[in-house]
Amino acid sequence: MNIIYSKEAVKSINRMDSATKQRIKRGIDGIPKGDIKPLKGYSDGRQRLRIGKYRVVFHYTEESDTLSILDIGSRGDIYK
Repeated sequence: MNIIYSKEAVKSINRMDSATKQRIKRGIDGIPKGDIKPLKGYSDGRQRLRIGKYRVVFHYTEESDTLSILDIGSRGDIYK
């Protein structure tokens, strides 16, 4: 599976401490397992992965086996 990170996701990851970065990485590597739900209001198939208080918003394309990480942030800020 190819994983592509957006510029916003990279900025978010760089601001986190190393323990949180490892938790996020393990969660992303574990996709499609985990607490994943589709986001309402988006027609492009966006989904979110819950990792503690953090959310990873992503889009998965089966045809090309590509996982696009769109944004990573805390629960209160990610949906704004």
